[in-house]
Amino acid sequence: MTTETLVAGATTAPLSVEWDADHAVTELYREHYRPLVRLAALLVRDHATAEEVVQDAFVAMHGAWRRLRDPNKALSYLRQAVVNKARSVLRHRAVVEKHAPKAMPDAPSAEHGAMNLLEREAVITGLRKLPTRQREAIVLRYYGDLSEAQIADAMGISRGAVKSHTSRGISALRSVLEQTS
Repeated sequence: MTTETLVAGATTAPLSVEWDADHAVTELYREHYRPLVRLAALLVRDHATAEEVVQDAFVAMHGAWRRLRDPNKALSYLRQAVVNKARSVLRHRAVVEKHAPKAMPDAPSAEHGAMNLLEREAVITGLRKLPTRQREAIVLRYYGDLSEAQIADAMGISRGAVKSHTSRGISALRSVLEQTS
């Protein structure tokens, strides 16, 4: 007994019901592997994964060949298996992406860290050379991020004195840093 299977408007070679699984799957593979991979690739958006999906469908069909109620519908079984396996792959991807560890931010290079350390040490050394009031005003303004009014309250001086100490301190710090460079 032979039948013909229609695939997208084209007829394929007759498929014998009496064939054993090896012969039938080999024939189906030869005729339908590429179209099934194209179908799977459209679903999973990855050619290598699509090939695996189709291979798995063929392996499953080979193992279930004797249980097929109608071996003439083997191509339909394959298509359904490809679609189901593609869905499974997509579900697995979604779970993996959902639980993937978050990427660590890019770390600066060792050279960058060393340069920052040297610059920081130079600034700290320069700050230590400043008079106490100038050093306090600069540290509170640029490291403490306080406003002039807050600095004046913290130091117990006027806002004008804060401006004066900060300006003189920055000028002196700039001179010290230029000498070390």
